[in-house]
Amino acid sequence: MAEEFHNLGLTGTERGIYTVLIFLVAYGFVMAEEFTHLRKSKPVIFAAAVIWGHVAILAQEAGVSGEELHKAFEHDLKEYAELMLFLLVAMTYINSMAERNVFEALRSWLIRKQFGYKQLFWITGIITFFLSAVADNLTSALLVGAVVMAVGADNEKFVSVGFVNLVIAANAGGAFCPFGDITTLMVWQAGYAEFFDFFKLFIPSVVNFVVPAFFMAQAVPDGQPLATNEVAVQLKPGGWVVCGLFGVTIGLAVSFKQLLHLPPFMGMMFGMSILMLFTYYLKVRFPSEEGGPHIDVFDRVKEAEWDTLLFFFGVVFAVGGLGYIGYLELLSGAMYDGLGQTTANILVGIISAVVDNIPVMFAVLNMNLDMDLYQWLLVTLTAGVGGSLFSVGSAAGVALMGQSNHKYTFFSHLKWTPVIAAGYAASIVTHYLING
Repeated sequence: MAEEFHNLGLTGTERGIYTVLIFLVAYGFVMAEEFTHLRKSKPVIFAAAVIWGHVAILAQEAGVSGEELHKAFEHDLKEYAELMLFLLVAMTYINSMAERNVFEALRSWLIRKQFGYKQLFWITGIITFFLSAVADNLTSALLVGAVVMAVGADNEKFVSVGFVNLVIAANAGGAFCPFGDITTLMVWQAGYAEFFDFFKLFIPSVVNFVVPAFFMAQAVPDGQPLATNEVAVQLKPGGWVVCGLFGVTIGLAVSFKQLLHLPPFMGMMFGMSILMLFTYYLKVRFPSEEGGPHIDVFDRVKEAEWDTLLFFFGVVFAVGGLGYIGYLELLSGAMYDGLGQTTANILVGIISAVVDNIPVMFAVLNMNLDMDLYQWLLVTLTAGVGGSLFSVGSAAGVALMGQSNHKYTFFSHLKWTPVIAAGYAASIVTHYLING
């Protein structure tokens, strides 16, 4: 669809430059969310509306027809709708599993096993790595972060190093599966790689996690957390079935894309309808006193991360508007034509350590680049794991700073940036050796 309309080529106009400033100011508020407590979705939605207002005026002045303008606008709407519906179903399933005590049972099991600090460091990292391949990195980091806080409340050093480990594991685990990270999902839905192509990034992702973890493990204190009176948490009826249905839903999303050539979100919506029918069965099968409160799917939808979904709306339309003016073509020329594809793709990961990887990847996808599979997988890897370099580079890091009661901070993470950078470089070399 991007080929059906041409950008306006008005990057040098006063109004065009004004739209870039609007975006930069809005993004400044996003980056300062930890201090201002202004939800990140609010400034970018505002910026998106203002930018498209200016795009419409520029298009009119350039003599572009309303139909042509609508084509550009509808392209962004289609992009957003497909990803939003996909993510909404995934979030609903994760919330339903949480409601059935799936994650609480895992947390209580880990606490009751009385592992040592070093064992816990590796166990929580590995669980986060694999969990974030199906749940998003934010959810995975928060769920396992609660375990680290519960067992290490009296040991600040363990919490600090453990949280850095979780951020790296969550970002690395999300890079090799379309369900793990929004950027990976975007590349898959855009059709630049097939579902199973992304698993070529599994070993580079493991390297990205293991290299810094090996060095950080040396700083983990010896000994064992104090014993707790943690009681075993029982799953509510249907807990395992909801997990199984999530697996089926993933299979449906892949099948709809691979076999029926329909967008993956249609398979996800099919899976959501199965969850709705199963929750109705639970309501009929178990009186409320036996099964506890029943899953209300619409309550689980309500609990989705709407701030993230609406932030994504703002990013898609703001970046899309700037692209229609011509700024993405300008950026593409500077980065990909000037530096070469490999250097530019590595730079994308470094940029995503400061700027959220969603707008960075959306910009790359809308540059209409002619790259082979190796390069698309490289930019998927770098955009996914680059956010680990700083605590503010990913949603997982920002959320854990809020959860840690000042035990994990920007500077406690920064201390480990050299070894994280070593893992970043090692994963790129590994990708070249395996897939190059």
